[in-house]
Amino acid sequence: MASRSVVVLSVRAPHAVPAAALPALRDAARIVADRTVPDEVVAAAGASRGEDVPDGGVLLTTDQEHPSIPSADTVVRAPEPPGAALLDAVAVMDRLRSPGGCPWDAEQTHASLLQYLVEECYELYEAIEDGDRDAMREELGDVLLQVLFHARIAAEPDPTETGAPFDIDDVATDLVAKLVGRHPHVFAGTEQIDSAQRQEHRWEELKRAEKQRESSVDGVPLGQPAVALAAKLTSRTARAGLPPELLPAGRGVGEQLFAAAASAKLAGIDPEAELRAAARRFVDHVRTAERNAAAVGEDPHALDAEAWRRHWPRQGS
Repeated sequence: MASRSVVVLSVRAPHAVPAAALPALRDAARIVADRTVPDEVVAAAGASRGEDVPDGGVLLTTDQEHPSIPSADTVVRAPEPPGAALLDAVAVMDRLRSPGGCPWDAEQTHASLLQYLVEECYELYEAIEDGDRDAMREELGDVLLQVLFHARIAAEPDPTETGAPFDIDDVATDLVAKLVGRHPHVFAGTEQIDSAQRQEHRWEELKRAEKQRESSVDGVPLGQPAVALAAKLTSRTARAGLPPELLPAGRGVGEQLFAAAASAKLAGIDPEAELRAAARRFVDHVRTAERNAAAVGEDPHALDAEAWRRHWPRQGS
């Protein structure tokens, strides 16, 4: 009996025929393609429509579990590259935003989504702090959704927006160009970087030249949390050689907070993370005191100063 082959194409990229399938296609007595294969592929392969593998022939399909696979002599599957599932995410976002999709998604704008962008980033931050890998996986997806959503909106012409429309491919293309351009030691072999510290410094040099920045503090996002902002400004100006005594100082609350954040940053400590950790410990202590009060029959919502002190967890407990 003549051999029979099944070529399983990618559902996400059905137009890409794997190189390993070329010998079977070249020598096939007949090529058939089931209904899952695009017409253009059928025509290019010189195939006819069918569901079964003919003797000495090849079946093209995107069905990963096609009934003909168990009885075939040869099965060639198109490999799915890393990141292939991102195509599914892009397609789902497009469906939600397109006519006939979701009314809520269709009404959103860049501005209306801002609250969710910030919220999702903080939820991811918390998952990372907690070391919760399941939560990290979910929250990374939510952050990715924000990128896909904004890119999909940006692809639509809008007379109220400045600049030309762009889509997710433009975003990815710019990102690739940025990563390649800022890692010449990796992609061009024109330099040698022997430490993470040196790479961070070189990154800033390349960024400054690329964006033609006039000041060491250009590009620092002023809308970030104040402690993180103070730390970032301290880091940027320290790289520029600013002496520590010129950092904000004084008796005002703002100056004292800035000085504390700057001191931590110069010591290699992330003051934003430290303050968040202290705040979360405080939250835990409050909840513990309230549970202690409830355990002895007291109303945790009506504690006076002495009750708070009595039920407050002991240091180290």
